[in-house]
Amino acid sequence: MSQVPADLHPLVQDYLQELHVLRQLSPHTLKAYRMDLGELQTLATDDAVELLKVTNAHVRRWAGRLHSKGKSSRTIARALSAWRGWYDWLTEKDARRDAQAGKMTANLVANPVDDVKAPKRLKSLPKALSVEQALSLVNQAIKEAEEKKDLETVRDAAIIDLLYSSGLRLSELLGVDVMQSKDRQHESAGWLDWDAAEVTVLGKGGKRRSVPIGGPAMQSLKVWRAARDLLEQANVSMALFISATGARLSPRTVQARLRTLAMRAGLPTHVHPHMMRHSFASHVLQSSQDLRAVQEMLGHASIASTQIYTSLDFQHLAQAYDKAHPRAKAGKA
Repeated sequence: MSQVPADLHPLVQDYLQELHVLRQLSPHTLKAYRMDLGELQTLATDDAVELLKVTNAHVRRWAGRLHSKGKSSRTIARALSAWRGWYDWLTEKDARRDAQAGKMTANLVANPVDDVKAPKRLKSLPKALSVEQALSLVNQAIKEAEEKKDLETVRDAAIIDLLYSSGLRLSELLGVDVMQSKDRQHESAGWLDWDAAEVTVLGKGGKRRSVPIGGPAMQSLKVWRAARDLLEQANVSMALFISATGARLSPRTVQARLRTLAMRAGLPTHVHPHMMRHSFASHVLQSSQDLRAVQEMLGHASIASTQIYTSLDFQHLAQAYDKAHPRAKAGKA
């Protein structure tokens, strides 16, 4: 962090005094203004530029410099706001021609911070499980289903297997029927084609898409269908995934079941259904490098939405490099 100059410019001191006395800003806010305006003065001094002769080009360069130093977009935006406020105050003083004897005036034509924006925040990467973690979770679900053989564990195994196999959103998964309804009054939002090993879902924007289901996931689904068919309440709902009462599962139920299962699998992270979708996309892209295919399977309207997974793929490769390459880390011979 840059040091705040011991002697702030007199006009900066006047401005801070006005913020304190007239606007009655809190000490915390005043401290932030002092830091940001002190940084402005330091940047100007480093480039041998007088504060009252700063141009738009200077401000843009300094914003870029702050960004290169690792300052966050939010911090830079706050600094620009403080700078803009001070220069607005100076131009207002000139407009009022309120120059007192011995008082410095700015004679600014325009605010040099106008139209300068902080760099856009980088989109945070979606959190995905590693291949090993995803397989550990699925295997844990299948193991519990084979051991307990009760309705919930068998159903959970099928749900997790399908989430990871086909990259469905939670809303899409819960909208899937055991088969396509022929009744126009009760048209299925989604359905499973058991022969084709495909699931058709209703995605965002009311767009349907069909996604293939892997062989192991189909096996989990068939085990679940056999258990489902034994329920007397199964005939009251077309939903593929139902509770013991025959009701279509709620999002909260799936979220809670997945979270507790991940804990039993020993995963060191909070696992939620959308993380399974991210994991599906990342792992398919790592293996196939086919961005368009992943876009279609995810149901993204724009390829830009899918490209975020290329960052995850690179992140995976970078981690592998750091672990394996003898000269990956600084200081290694």
